[in-house]
Amino acid sequence: MSAPSEGGPDSTPPPHGQDQSSQRGVPDDVNNVNNEKIVRQVSDDHPTPEDREHPRPDGANEKQDGPPRRSTFKNKFKEQKEKIKTKAKPPGGFDPTPLPDAPPGFTVKFVFHRAENLPAADISTGTSDPFLTATLTTSLPKRHKEDPDLVYRTRTVRKTLEPQWEQEWIVANIPSSGFKLKCRLYDEDWPDHNDRLGNVTIVVPHLSEDWEGFEPPGKEFEVKKRSGSKRAYILKACTSAFTKDVSMTPRLYMSAVVLGKSDPPYGQMYTVGPPYYFKHFSPMIGRMTGIKVNRDEDNDSNDHDVNAAASTSHSNGKQVEKRTQKYDFQANEIQLAGPVPPKLYHRYVEFRPIIGLLFRGSGLRGKILNKALHHQHKRVYNFDRSTLWGTFKPCSEEASLQFLKMAHFDEGGRLFTYVITLDGLMRFTETGKEFGIDLLSKHTMHSDASIYIACSGEFFIRRLRRPKTSEDPDPGEPTHPEEIIEGGPPKEPPPTRPEYYQLVIDNDSGTYRPDKSVLPDLQKFLERNFPGLGIVALGCDDPEDQDLKKAQLRAKKREGRTVNMVLNRSPSASSFSSDDVSDLEDMERAGEVGRKSKKERAWDLLEEPRRLKQFTGKHPADAVLSGPSGSGAAT
Repeated sequence: MSAPSEGGPDSTPPPHGQDQSSQRGVPDDVNNVNNEKIVRQVSDDHPTPEDREHPRPDGANEKQDGPPRRSTFKNKFKEQKEKIKTKAKPPGGFDPTPLPDAPPGFTVKFVFHRAENLPAADISTGTSDPFLTATLTTSLPKRHKEDPDLVYRTRTVRKTLEPQWEQEWIVANIPSSGFKLKCRLYDEDWPDHNDRLGNVTIVVPHLSEDWEGFEPPGKEFEVKKRSGSKRAYILKACTSAFTKDVSMTPRLYMSAVVLGKSDPPYGQMYTVGPPYYFKHFSPMIGRMTGIKVNRDEDNDSNDHDVNAAASTSHSNGKQVEKRTQKYDFQANEIQLAGPVPPKLYHRYVEFRPIIGLLFRGSGLRGKILNKALHHQHKRVYNFDRSTLWGTFKPCSEEASLQFLKMAHFDEGGRLFTYVITLDGLMRFTETGKEFGIDLLSKHTMHSDASIYIACSGEFFIRRLRRPKTSEDPDPGEPTHPEEIIEGGPPKEPPPTRPEYYQLVIDNDSGTYRPDKSVLPDLQKFLERNFPGLGIVALGCDDPEDQDLKKAQLRAKKREGRTVNMVLNRSPSASSFSSDDVSDLEDMERAGEVGRKSKKERAWDLLEEPRRLKQFTGKHPADAVLSGPSGSGAAT
């Protein structure tokens, strides 16, 4: 049944043979799916549906009053520099801007089922490693125009042209004016750039509880090849030239249904679930920083055999330890169930003019630094064959245990740096003053140079002697790793009840400087997502927080491995030669003692000339592995 004309009964009917969609300016490439006036596949540059009753107050609809101002970039930079100089407190940090007023929205469940007939981006295997990213935009007002859109990424399916994802994404507070969903298909190609396989852009101009949507097993949408990799599609054309009736067009199957009206706050669109996690591994950075993790993830807890940590005897009489370890720097992403409390809203602190250029990516220096930070983020949070993905039940004990596993429970006195995005995605890595990764502007790296985030700081995990959920910084009983407690690390596997642990978290971030007043909101948010886990939220200027972190550092020196640094080196594997890899092996053999620099070894030779014989080949048996590649050679 066709919809009535917008002009009312007196409107002039469209000419014969011309439908209403073309009169309204809908592109000719609209995909005619069922209920075509409700769901449309459009070109990539099609605008987001607007709500005329509730226009967006942000920069999208702002009009400039008066004649345009003519000012050079140099003048703008000077004006901003003077503003910062005259202010005792630089702009940024906590932003009290309230959520915009908005009518109740709707909760929509998107399901990305599968794709078919994709081109082969990997010539060697004739397949691809496809994944999908979806960007959701609506007419819902934002607090600031810099607030990011909601983005979802599927896992990567290896070596296939017909990936099966079957992943859900539930989003709340989508307005009645509809949405625009842009799906981009890629071939994962680490460490090179990912090859784009095409786009699908879907526009729904109206949403209600009666919206029919498109039910599983999903609606078919044609993938636009124009934005895809030319190399991949040329290869597909060559392989299809000798086969009849073979289509060049890939297809995406997805579904979307309305689950009902959303709960407040209505002015905030957010991810409801299902929660998921990604664990990214960088062996080279792990070797640089001396970080070791269990080779088998199950060894992070005692869910496995109780004797997993014990050594077993073999017929040859040798002792083999089951819990083998490997070098790996681990970067973690865990999606928390929204909404993020509205009070958790912070902007980067512009304590120097160059910081503003960096985050906005304006000016030559700003563009270079911004690009370097994005590259840095992708290096640490890299997606490759070692990346782990999984889902868990939201706001449950399973969620608490998954978080504890990613933080390695209370092992080794670890300290972590974290960032929580506005959509509740928590990113964190191990940190410390001696870590080379700290040279990479850690919170800016974690946030991927986002202008606004929810919160940032540092945290660590500690274990209580008895399983009781405690929010007290002084629980009145011994805690590990400050003290050695039986029933867990360092000699036994950690217990798996969340009630044994406390998450001590603060707002120690110079990049965003979260306000101390938001810590109770952060605490409630984490308590809801990690039930059973004791949440202790402290201000970074609190002496108690500083004392606890000092105790954590002492425990790290006692139980953890001393970090060995390689200065003036890129974490990129492509920046290391074979000599550098041997360098890292020397550091491993040196253990806790460390390895001397070339200058220190040269001074030692001057002080003890007799040691020169060790490097001339006269006494190879007595030679000490002191050269940079373990060869004993010195220059």
